[in-house]
Formats: sequence, C-alpha cells, structure tokens
Amino acid sequence: MPITPLLDVRSPSQFRQGHIPGAVSFPLFSDAERARVGTLYKQRGKDTAVLEGLRIVGPKLAEFVEHANSISPERVVGMYCWRGGMRSGSMAWLLRTAGFTVDLRKGGYKAYRQQVQQSFLDSIPFTILSGPTGSGKTEILHKLRNLGEQVIDLEQLACHRGSAFGALGMDDQPSIEQFENDLHYAFQALDISRRIWVEDESRKIGKVVLHGGLWENLNRASLVLLNTSLEDRVKRLVNEYGTFEIEALRDSLLKIAKRLGGLTLTEALEALDAGDLAKVAEISLKYYDKAYRFSLEKRNRTIAHTIETSGLNVNEIARKISTLTS
Repeated sequence: MPITPLLDVRSPSQFRQGHIPGAVSFPLFSDAERARVGTLYKQRGKDTAVLEGLRIVGPKLAEFVEHANSISPERVVGMYCWRGGMRSGSMAWLLRTAGFTVDLRKGGYKAYRQQVQQSFLDSIPFTILSGPTGSGKTEILHKLRNLGEQVIDLEQLACHRGSAFGALGMDDQPSIEQFENDLHYAFQALDISRRIWVEDESRKIGKVVLHGGLWENLNRASLVLLNTSLEDRVKRLVNEYGTFEIEALRDSLLKIAKRLGGLTLTEALEALDAGDLAKVAEISLKYYDKAYRFSLEKRNRTIAHTIETSGLNVNEIARKISTLTS
C-alpha cells in the first residue's frame, strides 16, 4: 500500500528550518511572497493581505494541481501549515475541488513541534555506550543494531562525529529544530519498554545542541564503558580519517589549536606534513582523553559495566555487550 504524501505548504525557508520528517515542500507562497503578504497584514490589515495573497496565488492554481498530481497520482495527500490555518485550508480547498482526498494535520506544524519537545521530557530507557575517542563506539552500535538491540545514532542524525574532525566526510548539519524532529521520528519506531543504546556525547554535536530534557535523560542513564588500548584507538583513527585530504585534517587541528598549545600544535602539524598520521592521532588523543576524563568526572554518572576490548573485534565486542542484562 503506497504511503500517503504529506505536503508542507509553508514557505521554502520555513521548510528548510524544520519540517515533519518525510514531508514534501509544497509552498503556497515563496519566501518573498510570504514576506509581502505579512507586511501588508501588519500595515494595512487582514483584508488587504488576503486580497494580495489571492492575486499571487490565482495564476498558479492549475500549477498547484498539476504538481500535486505528480506527487500523488492516487490523489490522496496529507497537509499542514504553521497552525493549520489559512494556508493549508486554502490549498486543501483547491485540491479537494480538483478531486483530491486531503487530510489536514490538526494544529499544523506548531502542534507537531510541541509534541516533539514534550517527548524529550518523558522518561526514556537509555543505556549509553561510552569510551574515549577511537574506541569504535559508532561501529559497535551498528553491530548491536544488527543483533536486535535498539539503537539511536545521534551523530548520524546530527551529521557530525562530535569532535574538531567531526564534519569530515559528512553532509551539512541540519538545524537544531530538524535534528529534534528526526530524532523524535526515530524514537517513534522503538519500543520504550526496552533499552535504547546511544553513544556518549557532549551536549553539543557540532552545531547541534541537545534538548534540555533529552540531556537530563542521558545524564540519568547508566554507562557501559569500553576499555580500549591506545594502540587500537590510534589504528582506528588512522583508518577512519587517513583517507581525507591533508588540508582538511590541518583545518581540523587548527580548531583545537588553543587547547593543544603552541608547541604541541606545531608537533602535530609537522607530523601531518610528514605523513605520520599515527603520531597526529596520538597527539590529538592526549587532548581528547583529558577532555573525556573531565566529562566523566563532572557528570558523575553510573558506570554499570566495563568491557575489556583487547583482542576482540567489533562483532565480538557487540555480542559481549548484548548479553548484559542491565
């Protein structure tokens, strides 16, 4: 059975800022048109604004219907605007007149956003996979998912690995609003009576900031700590980041220049120029390990289990973790 398309009739910039996951941008007004109608509403009142809106929309009615037909040949669509008001109501009238079945989202996007934010205040049964940089947490999480565990990959949703090197090879980050929408959508597919694995993160993942309620939930969760040797972590980082251009790695190092200190930064840059990526990783890990230890102490969270990973591959580590009962 085909999935009913969901049309977002707000302006393109509103859609880019945040939308219901899976929705299709189907704007009644362009950004400039919306601004013009809004200005008239403030300066000359509703009636003048409505007339201007009709002048803008009138020549595009057939185009709207044709576009909707291309999106949903079955002529069944969902629809929303900001509050479920005039924009979605007008477009719903047009498409219904053209023979469509239209399901209007009550309360519009505003109601959806309230639902999203409320969901982060609810108790969520997180278990956090923790460990210093280079422990392979993300890869292990994906193996846990393959074993039937419930997993949320916060870094994948944020399009960032959470460090100065975190943007390398990733798409542009979503807005905080869209990140929250996508995260809420991911939660809806899970069973909250069972544990949900997430990777240990700072509150900021690149430019994305975790919702306060979600952050409190994460800080209450117990940790499974990976104890991985420095040698293994260096190898993993070299394999993971060694394919990127030298200039991209240099730019990432410069982002933590103040924290590394002048002499250490110089040492790291010289090693990078010499192609000694293992040494670059070792130097970087001195900073990241210090930051990780500080975070563990500051947040004072419960470590439920420590997993020794020496001599184990990621599949073996994941199987070992999946047998933990709490």
